[in-house]
Amino acid sequence: MSHRSEAPHGYDPQGRPFSDKSKIIAGILQILLGPLGVGRFYVGSVGIGVAQLLTCGGLGIWSLIDGILYLTGNDRTDKQGRVLRS
Repeated sequence: MSHRSEAPHGYDPQGRPFSDKSKIIAGILQILLGPLGVGRFYVGSVGIGVAQLLTCGGLGIWSLIDGILYLTGNDRTDKQGRVLRS
């Protein structure tokens, strides 16, 4: 395993470092403000955030599904590829 300073929020059961970002916050932001791409901007996915902003979150459908996937998934990652915390 890596040193604690390389993963200040610990590791998941597969040994992947946890992000400083929360999947719950990302999911709620996507559901409530998804047409603006806010959840994607929060986790550092700027390109997808801009796409959601320009398409109003896929008319709300894309952002809603994205929010649900953030809340229910255990493999969503941030810009650095670290797994989002619960």
